[in-house]
Amino acid sequence: QSQMFGFAPAQSFTPNRWLEQGDTVEIGQEILEVLHCPGHTPGHVVFYHRPSELLFVGDVLFQGSIGRTDFPKGDYDTLCKSIRGKLWPLGDQISFVPGHGPMSTIGQEIKTNPFVGGYG
Repeated sequence: QSQMFGFAPAQSFTPNRWLEQGDTVEIGQEILEVLHCPGHTPGHVVFYHRPSELLFVGDVLFQGSIGRTDFPKGDYDTLCKSIRGKLWPLGDQISFVPGHGPMSTIGQEIKTNPFVGGYG
């Protein structure tokens, strides 16, 4: 598929490390906490930078929406459980950067997101 967009063919690889709930990733002097948030895909992880109260959620959560669940092994109920169980408890003030689209906060999504709003 990368060739359709003018890129060289992608080389397949096997990761030498799988990230799991509770792991940390260091980038320079910054430490990101790993939260396992399956549903969009089975192994999807979210990165949390606690000092700045910032989440990097990929396609798990969007402003006013959630990630697709029609991929192989994607699951709507699992995704909603991941969001409510792993992200909501972090607090209303937490901002997040989605895979695309505008940023939002946990509190805003709890109040307005039609898929996972409320504390359920």
